[in-house]
Formats: sequence, C-alpha cells, structure tokens
Amino acid sequence: MPMNLLRRIENAPFPLSITQESEVQCAAVLAAAQLIEARLPEPGAAGDQSALILRITPLGRAELQRLRSEPD
Repeated sequence: MPMNLLRRIENAPFPLSITQESEVQCAAVLAAAQLIEARLPEPGAAGDQSALILRITPLGRAELQRLRSEPD
C-alpha cells in the first residue's frame, strides 16, 4: 500500500533509491498525490525500473501526522 511506503520512508535519508516493482508503483501513486517528489521510470520503459525518491513534501508530512493522530 502506498501509505505503508510513506510511513517506511518517513525518516529515510534522501534521495532514496527503490527498485522493487511494487514499491515503485506505490511511489508513483504517492507522487501523483503530491505526497512525495520522485524521479520515476517512464511507463512501459524497458531496462532499469528503479525510482529515486527525492523528498516527502509538506503535504506528505501533514498526511503522516494525520495518520499518527488517528485512533487505532
């Protein structure tokens, strides 16, 4: 899930390279939602399918804060 990836990278050093296809897809969703800034592979491109996450945006940080304040 994209939000799980966002939580996992919250304290990561950036830029952060990810290569697992499922994580790259989650990063694409997060980037589309403007929660992260990332360099993503072109859809359908052959070869290297890694992504580079540049940062979590202020909107992404606010979403992380909101998730922490939700009751379980």
